[in-house]
Amino acid sequence: MNISCTINSRTLQLDVAENATLLEMLRNQLGLTGVKRGCESGECGACTVIVDGRAVLSCMIPAPEVDGKSIVTIEGLSQNDELDPIQQAFIAKGAVQCGFCTPGMILSAKALLDVSPHPERSQIQQAIAGNICRCTGYEQIIAAIIYAAELRENNAKQPTNL
Repeated sequence: MNISCTINSRTLQLDVAENATLLEMLRNQLGLTGVKRGCESGECGACTVIVDGRAVLSCMIPAPEVDGKSIVTIEGLSQNDELDPIQQAFIAKGAVQCGFCTPGMILSAKALLDVSPHPERSQIQQAIAGNICRCTGYEQIIAAIIYAAELRENNAKQPTNL
């Protein structure tokens, strides 16, 4: 089945199997291995990506359903070899241990911060509720998301060179 979608700001024409998941398309067909294959049943959040502004579990989405949609993976966050403020915050706050859950956590955080730039702790907890981390506990991750909101706000206040 032929589909057209935008992945990490690149519009692509793809031939996908009707029974392929978005996870399989991203990892196997496009080599975007930052999207992790975890439980494959929508329970762990390791495969989280953003589709049209919403954090979704790519293992649960049939690839043909992303026809005409915009997708962001962890590979699409950094710009010009500079980490996204959310990525910077995860490093600064020690919210990265083994790294397996990190892409999904970061994309869940991005989806939240894009709609709620100054989230309450409860909003952060709800946004990452579908992402399982077995290493850091969640305090460092929550602290990183709070810090990311601050970094984003500070970056927005920086004057641009004309």
